[in-house]
Amino acid sequence: MSGSDPRTFSTKHNADHVERLTGRMKNCFSSSHMYRPAEYEKLQAIMEAKRQESNLIGQKVQRSLCAAKQTKERSILRQHREVWSSECPRLQKAEKKIEDDMQDFLQQIRPSDRTDTAIFSLQEYELFLGRECEGFRKATVEPVLQLRDDLRFRLCEVLNQPLGPDVSDRDQVIQQINCVKEQQAYIMKKLQDEYRVVEVEITTLELQYMLTESADPGMMEDVPWVVVDADCPYQELKLSLIEAFQSLSKRYKGRLESLQEKLHQTDRFCGWSEEDHLQFTSIVSQYNQEMPNYRILCMDMLQRVFPDRTKQDLMEHKRKCCWQHFTQSQRRTVIQQWHRDQEELLARALVTLQEAKHAHKEALDIHRDRQQQRDICAQLHAKLLQWRAHQEEVARLEAAIAARQQEAEEQRLKREKEKQAVIRTHQKEQVKEFYLKQQRQREEVERRDQVRLATLRALMEEQVKRDKDRVQFRAEMLQRRREEREEREAELQKEEEEKHKRLEALRNQVAVVAEADSERVMADTEAWRSRHVNTVEFELQRPLYIINTYTDTQIVSDPRVRIEQALREAGLHNTTYAREVLSTIPPPRPPRRGTESTIKL
Repeated sequence: MSGSDPRTFSTKHNADHVERLTGRMKNCFSSSHMYRPAEYEKLQAIMEAKRQESNLIGQKVQRSLCAAKQTKERSILRQHREVWSSECPRLQKAEKKIEDDMQDFLQQIRPSDRTDTAIFSLQEYELFLGRECEGFRKATVEPVLQLRDDLRFRLCEVLNQPLGPDVSDRDQVIQQINCVKEQQAYIMKKLQDEYRVVEVEITTLELQYMLTESADPGMMEDVPWVVVDADCPYQELKLSLIEAFQSLSKRYKGRLESLQEKLHQTDRFCGWSEEDHLQFTSIVSQYNQEMPNYRILCMDMLQRVFPDRTKQDLMEHKRKCCWQHFTQSQRRTVIQQWHRDQEELLARALVTLQEAKHAHKEALDIHRDRQQQRDICAQLHAKLLQWRAHQEEVARLEAAIAARQQEAEEQRLKREKEKQAVIRTHQKEQVKEFYLKQQRQREEVERRDQVRLATLRALMEEQVKRDKDRVQFRAEMLQRRREEREEREAELQKEEEEKHKRLEALRNQVAVVAEADSERVMADTEAWRSRHVNTVEFELQRPLYIINTYTDTQIVSDPRVRIEQALREAGLHNTTYAREVLSTIPPPRPPRRGTESTIKL
């Protein structure tokens, strides 16, 4: 395992490892008498392997980041496609509805008399446009389709035929394709120019302004002709009704003028071009609030469509559009209120005029009831004044409510701007503090490393001096011991030779002269017979010796053995992962305290 082997090389390095390395060197120097030669080639090979492994890991991380980025991009594009798939049927349905309405409108047009020839010329112009469109299709679209079919047929023939050295008419086909591409490019350019010319002509006609002016309530009559031409026997009542209509129109005109001034502060397209503004509004309308993350998707699509505009410009344009839409909705609300109040006032005025007619008719029929008629007129006048006061109070309250709503909207936008500014300032301060903190940490680590490096170099220099003295002392001691050992060996050899001489003399003195007896030499001795008279025969099944070690069951019960066997079968027992896994697995039972090492590596 890598945790218990001090010779294992590690590529991870920090300040603690320097201290451990110093302690390791001290322990090795104190425990060994001689230096072990360093295997620099082996260490270089290990470093190259570790460097290659780290490079592979970095490449894998880079590929993972690229894959995550591609996955995120594909997810966003998939969500955009889902939005477009839901938006496309709606646009197709709207286009079909507009075409059907246009056809219905053209079919419902009838000439007013025989002299009205504009209708017939319009129908003839429609037929002319149809013939021109058909001729254009035959001249531009059908040749491209025929060329496509021809190319497909040629491709099938080439695929079915065996491969040849070259095709004779390849250059001619390529030239024909390039010619068709140039013609189509010229036709598309011409169509784009005609489209711009027609668009400019339609714009110069100012049909939109004519439609808006015709529908503009500012062109409404201040006093309806029904009231002006009404036959009222009481001129004061009629004047008061006219004044009521004029006051109502004046009040609402003032509100509409104020709203129109707000709309005139910015143009129709909020400072952008017409095409960009229409494209912006169409994209914003596609992403409604019902779908999840619609703000992020909408902003992503806007940045894709308008890459030359910043996110702040897009948000500012969106705010202007929202403000313009809000002002237009207020304007429409004021117009609706004007129509409602004018219709209500007209109904009341007609009722009042009718009552005045009946009252005058009764006054003409009965001259005696003149005073009663005066009372009725006074009552009617008082009712009208009271109703006018009520209407003025209602208009004043509505104007105050609209002003408060506008002020609240402005306050909300101002608070949002201030909040965003505070958030950006706070984020900048946090980033600055983070960089300063990192700089201080780097300086502190550099200073510690320099101090530690100087200390280690001093210690190593002292250790080198001590080691030189120790080596010299050890060499002298070894030389002295070698000489003493040679002297002792010479004395022992001399004593051994004298001993052999004495023993040989004694052996010659006590030598026995006996006859040779082969049977007695090969026969059993009396002592051997006395020992084996009552012994049991040798048991072959008995073990030769007693085993004092672990059994296979005890060895397999250790989880480290099983995990090491599984890693070996998988071919991972020599990897860094295997060493880290095995170093974290505890033994089945904790070791005795006497077997624990007190040396800190």
